[in-house]
Amino acid sequence: MDGVILIDKPQSFTSFDVVAVMRGLFHQKKVGHTGTLDPMATGVLPILLGKATRCAAFLEDTNKEYQAQFQLGMATDTQDSTGKVTCTSARKVTRQDLEQVLAQFRGEIMQLPPMYSAVQKDGQRLYVLARQGIEVEREARPVTIFKCELISFDEASQTGTLCVACSKGTYIRTLCHDIGMALGTYGIMTALRRTVACGFTLEQTIPLQKAKQIKEQGGSLEDRVLPIDSIFQDKPALNISQAQTTRFANGGGLSLERLRLSNAQQKEDGKVYRVYSYHDIFLGLGVVSVEKGELRILRLFCGEDKV
Repeated sequence: MDGVILIDKPQSFTSFDVVAVMRGLFHQKKVGHTGTLDPMATGVLPILLGKATRCAAFLEDTNKEYQAQFQLGMATDTQDSTGKVTCTSARKVTRQDLEQVLAQFRGEIMQLPPMYSAVQKDGQRLYVLARQGIEVEREARPVTIFKCELISFDEASQTGTLCVACSKGTYIRTLCHDIGMALGTYGIMTALRRTVACGFTLEQTIPLQKAKQIKEQGGSLEDRVLPIDSIFQDKPALNISQAQTTRFANGGGLSLERLRLSNAQQKEDGKVYRVYSYHDIFLGLGVVSVEKGELRILRLFCGEDKV
């Protein structure tokens, strides 16, 4: 089975736990995921099956969207509710205070990776050092917050929910921590739900437990598997001729002048296309190389015998 199935990851499961379950349900070894979620997080987790596992490297930079619950007035060593409390504050923040501060966290910002993270320092994961009680210097990194909106906030309990759309590498718990600091208090993340990943939404997912129940009752999950090209719907489609199909499927680049591309498109160096055969079968991804005057193969997903 080749394609992608969208799972609503339950809390306390790692992304690798979900992969292990899906290997069993589909009875195949070649299963992967994209967009790791921490165990406490839930939501959209695209699971790649068969040839779709070749897509993983192209999906790392995709933007994501979350709903994050937070608590002000408290700090922990993990920046979320799973950690040990390190500081508290009696300061009470108003909704107006919070709304004003959120403006500082939209657009490109610098973010310091937390110690409890998979970021490497001198060849070691930070979380390994953190578990040993070691804190090391880290360099702040640029991330982009496309949206940071306050969904709800209770001034009495100092708890609320944010909707955040962000770039790869953004730590939402660090965002909650930094917002608290900007307010003159502390902040931690108490829950996280991913609502969008790789262009897929929560409405398209199936809960992991439901997927297991379907198989246990003798049902099939094949109708929930999306084709590989659905992963790349943000890329423009390009249909090619029979001769071009044979060449592309055999690993050859295609002359830009002989493709149905405008002069402007031929000059878009690095532009990626979904390439389809003359029978409208998805072949793979092609990338414009102005230097070579070709649409070069970025990744093939179908051989000549299937086109």
